[in-house]
Amino acid sequence: MNAAPAAAPTTMRAVTATEWGGPEVLTETRVARPEPGPTEILVRVHAAGLNPIDWKSRATGGFGMWDETPVLGYDVSGVVEAVGLGVTLYAPGDEVFGMPEFPRQAGGYAEYVAAPARHFARKPASLSHVEAAALPLAGLTAWQALVETAALRPGQRVLVHAAAGGVGHLAVQIAKARGAYVLGTASAAKHDFLRSLGVDEPVDYTTTDFAETVRDVDVVLDCFGGDYGTRSLPVLRDGGTLVTLPSPDAVPAPERDIRTGFTLVEPDYAGLLGLAELVESGRLRPEVDTVLPLAEAAKAHELGESGRTRGKIVLTVA
Repeated sequence: MNAAPAAAPTTMRAVTATEWGGPEVLTETRVARPEPGPTEILVRVHAAGLNPIDWKSRATGGFGMWDETPVLGYDVSGVVEAVGLGVTLYAPGDEVFGMPEFPRQAGGYAEYVAAPARHFARKPASLSHVEAAALPLAGLTAWQALVETAALRPGQRVLVHAAAGGVGHLAVQIAKARGAYVLGTASAAKHDFLRSLGVDEPVDYTTTDFAETVRDVDVVLDCFGGDYGTRSLPVLRDGGTLVTLPSPDAVPAPERDIRTGFTLVEPDYAGLLGLAELVESGRLRPEVDTVLPLAEAAKAHELGESGRTRGKIVLTVA
């Protein structure tokens, strides 16, 4: 007589924030396993990417859109475990990656995530789960800022601040794929890396004032924050665009014919497909700086907050 199939587990491993504060508030524990609702899929997470919003949320509560037990993490790559009513895009066993629910709680630092099916796309076959988990939030941020907000065109000049960082190194590749001439700020030690991504003119921000040496730029992507947005206004041509990411209040209204705006990334099925197409064509590759197990999420946050990483930090889960 055949044995009955094993019941699905009702709990899962996850890293939660016991309170808002330093990395020490992150604790590995067990929480209830989610179930997919209508139009949702349940994903068994293989890897979870880290982003600055993770440690900012851990420190302050971020946007405040948290369940009773806060589980951090937005970037995930994994395998579909189950599908909810009405889902036709995926079936159990499909490999997917995405940035579900942002800015609401996604719960990526966990063994399972349940979220709308169209917040995911099929994982590019050429990427491992670790690489794919490094792509969604940073990649969509760069895609939405350059392709949609700035409407970047071939032949335009683009300045990317913090070009070796999580968003920056992907933005460089997206800009090059769209035929742009790319300048990027980073320390001299990272200039070879920038050139390998396609940067035409690396700028050492530690020894050079970009505002004095860079001119006639069509688009500036400010991934750094502080006064970088305001200092970038003079380098733009009339009719140029400045997109700032760290803060909506970073740049005063310019007196010239320059568009400025703050971009907050959104879950985006079409954008994920665009990123996947660039990956499969060999024009986009996420750089993974460090890989740590889920249990070492606090250590990963400490590393991320140091600001010394190149590319992304990823947690392995499954």
